[in-house]
Amino acid sequence: MEWKIIEASTFQTHQWSGGTTTQLFIFPEDASYRERNFQFRLSTATVEIEQSDFTSLPGFSRKLMLLSGSISLEHAGHYKKLLHKLEVDSFEGNWHTTSYGKGRDFNLMTALGWDGNLQGFDIVRDQLISYPIQKGFGWVFIYISKGSLEIEIQNEQILLNVGDLLIMKDPHMSNLSVKGLEVSEWILAEISQDLHD
Repeated sequence: MEWKIIEASTFQTHQWSGGTTTQLFIFPEDASYRERNFQFRLSTATVEIEQSDFTSLPGFSRKLMLLSGSISLEHAGHYKKLLHKLEVDSFEGNWHTTSYGKGRDFNLMTALGWDGNLQGFDIVRDQLISYPIQKGFGWVFIYISKGSLEIEIQNEQILLNVGDLLIMKDPHMSNLSVKGLEVSEWILAEISQDLHD
């Protein structure tokens, strides 16, 4: 297993038409969101206007989790969904999607042949969580959206602070041990490649 931490201070935040966006990870790591030559991408974004249209991304699937605020997504010709905190909506990148409301969200984009899951967790000070790592996921990410955590990896205690991203490639563990150092919120992203696609 390979793992590393990318600290919050290293991420770059850019403006988009409706707010700001921060790329957390892109694979391959020399890929470009602008050129659409990536296999998957993790990011956060703020929505600072009441109504905005999502960029069309044919060939990609999207998962969006609300971190704060109030946002409703309308997928023209499909459905409309009001997102609650730490709730995920899954949709296709070529859908015409409009968001209503303001807030902050966490995003996963996957190209054809890739898939992923997002889950959000609340944890209080000194609470311990043992989370089972599902087999078949080649990448596991933990993003700290609030507070700080202690995570055990290969008998080593790892400290993660707000805004940090933990990356684990080919995780060879059955359970992930997480301890809250304060009231915290964290996002788990599990990503796999469909070798049969």
